[in-house]
Amino acid sequence: MSNRLCHLQNAEKTNLQSAGVSPSVKLHISERIDKEQGGDAMAKGLERVIAVVNGKGGVGKTTITANIGGMLAASGYRVLLVDMDPQGNLAEELGFTQSEANDDGLALAQTLAFGSDPQAIEGIRENLDVLAGGPHLDMAAAGLTMKAQKDPKGAKTALAAALGQICGNYDLIFIDCPPGQETLQQAALAAARWALIPVKTDASSRKGLRDVARRLDAVVDINPDLDLLGVVLFGVNRSARRVSDSARDAIYRDLGADAPVLSTAIRHAEAAAQESRERGMLSFELEEAVLAAPKWWELRRSDTQHDGPRSKSAVGLAEDFQALGEEIINRITASEGQGSGEARTMAGGAR
Repeated sequence: MSNRLCHLQNAEKTNLQSAGVSPSVKLHISERIDKEQGGDAMAKGLERVIAVVNGKGGVGKTTITANIGGMLAASGYRVLLVDMDPQGNLAEELGFTQSEANDDGLALAQTLAFGSDPQAIEGIRENLDVLAGGPHLDMAAAGLTMKAQKDPKGAKTALAAALGQICGNYDLIFIDCPPGQETLQQAALAAARWALIPVKTDASSRKGLRDVARRLDAVVDINPDLDLLGVVLFGVNRSARRVSDSARDAIYRDLGADAPVLSTAIRHAEAAAQESRERGMLSFELEEAVLAAPKWWELRRSDTQHDGPRSKSAVGLAEDFQALGEEIINRITASEGQGSGEARTMAGGAR
């Protein structure tokens, strides 16, 4: 295992120890009920479901979902990724678009619309399974819209009910939310304990924050445990520090001075991002391939060609995703550590 993945694996152990919680208590904590709001308790096992959401497209939701999920899986976590987007771009990020296993969201659509058993695609990577998205989810969105007219709660909790059947198989579940399709977004947020919001530095992408706020309000009655894990800046030009600082200030103005804006930002690295998608490799996989490639003088000496990955910026991009993964794990375990007494009672059910 690489040093990068070892750091991720150790992040949670360190944070739990500092909170006074046994490192073996890794997953389930007691169900939380917000009595003041009179909401329902979150289903047991969904305490580590993270919805990656923004009301605007092109802000890095799918890239973050794939890379953080894949890196955590490689470091030993059992991870499920759920693609709720009819565009189905998660398959491209993970390199299985042309695979026979990719059903363009048919199985997930049937689960959402008709309540059929969820069938994840297993072994996309070691420890990494996927509920694939794609154009069939448009059908599911239409079905949920019709269902909402008679059973609003049932429509909103369709994904939560499905994940409740399989969540015990996983340590973390990430949901890649569509920028539109209000019914699909609401279903994702109703199933999540945490919302992670990627934004770019431009003003238009920050408008999506207000859309997310409306979605949160729409599900808080049935999921009062839903909380904002953080806002993460994506596609940042490292040389434009003033632009990044201005964007952070604007987020604080929109969300309040105590808004959880993550310290990690994902840099703009177009060459590495493009090569990752073309090769179906995640950033840390691309980094490993680049670092293992023969040096230019070795190629010249042996008079051979090299057609492997070349994007040197993959190294810095992988560093960003590692830092983001650590920050996500630290925030979740810090929150769980606040209920450490409850957590200890669940030690027998933890992994």
